[in-house]
Amino acid sequence: MPRRRPGSLCSRSKMLHPVSAPNGATAPNYSDRIGFAQLTRRAFEGGNLHPLREKLLARIEEGTAEAGEGLDLSLIAQLLGEKEAGLVIQTEVLAFHQLFRTPCAAPKPGLRVLALAADIDMGGNTPIEFLLEGSDIELLTLYVVKGVGLPATLPEHDVAIVVASDSEECRQALAVIEQAAPHWPRPLLNRPHLIGNLDRDKLYRLLAGISGLDIPATVHATRAQLLDLSEGKIACQDVTGELRFPMIVRPRGTHAGVGLAKIGDAPALTAYLAERKEQDFFVARFVDYASPDGLYRKYRLTMVDGKPYACHMAIADRWDIWYLNAYMAFSEEKRAEEAAFMLDFDSAFAARHRNALDEMSKRVGLDYFIVDCAENRDGELLVFEADNTAVVHNMDPPAVFPYKPPQMRKIFAAFIAMLSRHAKAGEGSAA
Repeated sequence: MPRRRPGSLCSRSKMLHPVSAPNGATAPNYSDRIGFAQLTRRAFEGGNLHPLREKLLARIEEGTAEAGEGLDLSLIAQLLGEKEAGLVIQTEVLAFHQLFRTPCAAPKPGLRVLALAADIDMGGNTPIEFLLEGSDIELLTLYVVKGVGLPATLPEHDVAIVVASDSEECRQALAVIEQAAPHWPRPLLNRPHLIGNLDRDKLYRLLAGISGLDIPATVHATRAQLLDLSEGKIACQDVTGELRFPMIVRPRGTHAGVGLAKIGDAPALTAYLAERKEQDFFVARFVDYASPDGLYRKYRLTMVDGKPYACHMAIADRWDIWYLNAYMAFSEEKRAEEAAFMLDFDSAFAARHRNALDEMSKRVGLDYFIVDCAENRDGELLVFEADNTAVVHNMDPPAVFPYKPPQMRKIFAAFIAMLSRHAKAGEGSAA
């Protein structure tokens, strides 16, 4: 089936308005959906999402679709690379329905979790569904939408968690939740005012001075400043004290390496700016964290209830590593090292950096977050970034990565135990 252009999806999405009635998001007025985890897994495993997309579009055109199906259609569009079309559909759905349910695997839920999300692309909210896969937890997701806010009556739940990110698009949603937070009827995890500290230009200030932890100052620089720097009108130190060439530059607000570059000198900065249209950037000093064998090793840690867990280890001959461009699936030697990293994590990596990790967890203050890091040449924990929305999943093929499913289940179990602990504490305080 040929791929439909984003514009055609947008035009067909105009018929979403008959889907379900507007709601005040009071229990039990939710709409069921397939959800992020199942649809992403289908795409990841090479499944064909086109037939499901056509089925959902047909139901919308007939006026028989539910709001949850509209949200599923939005996600399918994004997974097929049609982000703009998907977001148009999502915004139309959320204009009249904000509460959605992802049913649990058990016949009767053992716990009800309310996730507070923002109207943003599929990577902008914590993908909590992956963490709850196969559990007896019923997930309700309440989207905090501009101009609508929180409902007068919240749906019944045992524990709530904020899943909106620290991005600028989520600021208003976080502010609405923060205003209601002091009077929240159940335990509320990942408080919104703490999520804001994960911004690149705030995190380094928050973590400054931690013994054994290295985090470069990441500061905002305008296009005009960088042009002046490239022309020798100002020095690196005029932007921030520790800045020097080579430096790391990226457009503000981008993720997943979009626009990220290592700039070696002023002429390279001139060439970089000529290729970019953005007006605002983040700059930081470059840290060469190559190991003695010349390879770079980048780690992703999941922090749950103050405890670190190994999520993955990427090994490559380039400094700008993501797990995908490290091609771990094609190297038995790399996978063996990652397996050892996970197996010995508590007694090795976590033990070496225990003090730094403990202090970082205290300062960040979130119940759940993710850290991308490495070790610098002095053996310190080199922190690149922290956020609450990175995908932690169990989709990698066990035939290739047999060591991953047990590790992911360990993380999921810790996350569920954290939710249960807070839920029970909430019952005690309510009593």
